[in-house]
Amino acid sequence: MTDSAYKVDTTSRLAQWRIDNLASCTYRKSDPFKIGKWNWHLSVEKNRVLFVKLYPEISNLTRDNPPIASFIIRVVSSVGDRKYLTHPEIRDKVIKSNDDFVWAIEVPLTGKFIIDVEFLDLKTASPNGEEPCSIWAGGFTQQRSNATALDTLGKMLTEGIHTDITINAADGSIGAHRAVLAARSPVFRSMFSHNLKEKELSTVNIQDMSIEACQALLNYLYGIIKNDEFLMHRLALLHAADKYDISDLREACHESLLEDIDTKNVLERLQNASLFRLMKLKMTCIRYLVKFGKVFEIRDDFNCFLQNADRDLIAEVFHEVLDAWKGF
Repeated sequence: MTDSAYKVDTTSRLAQWRIDNLASCTYRKSDPFKIGKWNWHLSVEKNRVLFVKLYPEISNLTRDNPPIASFIIRVVSSVGDRKYLTHPEIRDKVIKSNDDFVWAIEVPLTGKFIIDVEFLDLKTASPNGEEPCSIWAGGFTQQRSNATALDTLGKMLTEGIHTDITINAADGSIGAHRAVLAARSPVFRSMFSHNLKEKELSTVNIQDMSIEACQALLNYLYGIIKNDEFLMHRLALLHAADKYDISDLREACHESLLEDIDTKNVLERLQNASLFRLMKLKMTCIRYLVKFGKVFEIRDDFNCFLQNADRDLIAEVFHEVLDAWKGF
């Protein structure tokens, strides 16, 4: 058998594997062929029926970012009048292994035939949880354009390009752009739209934030915040999100504060959850203390909490304690 028996011919979106005679063997796997970012394989296995498989080559890319494929696959008889067997169109299927797409063909095939795969689209998962993005044409162009625009927006802040507003924090000042702040926060938009001192003086006083926390807030609004910076200033950012009605920042802080509750921070998290009306965080902290019995590990801190916390919050905690006792 020559090497050509395993070769797959390709264009940018089309792959064709010509098989001269499958009768001489029960299994055949193609050489790798590249479509999009991935190397792919086709394989055929002849048993009582013919199984055709399409799958990407195992690699770090496939494991970390598997293709989300849309395609049409056909088997074409290349002897005499060309006859087509066409699988129903596949749309947005995640393919990681050789078991993710299997086509069982019960129609007997003899002689020469061609397996024809037309890729309609290939997508990758978005790192920020948005809709998967096509690697081709508009999808790639949009992704690259968005990244460039975000870099440029960040450079406007970090390099102070044409800043027109000054943010006065508790221990320093930072230049910013009122258009960006207004677009990200309805509170800032109101400040700059009415004849308030912020509009007249081109300054915003945020005296309840340090310069570092204020810089983190601006970095978030401009889309350039780093994860370590975000984690360090979560509570200050949550306060700012509530004060300036920045809903996406509020939700980001909420979700992050849920991820690393422990005995050292649970009481502080609980009080902030109550203060900022974060119900999921509040109930998670209460369950952590009561259902998992962590309240017994922090008796002294909990006693201090009982002396100083909001009465309604204490009542909620004791309600959960009573419900837990009823279960025993």
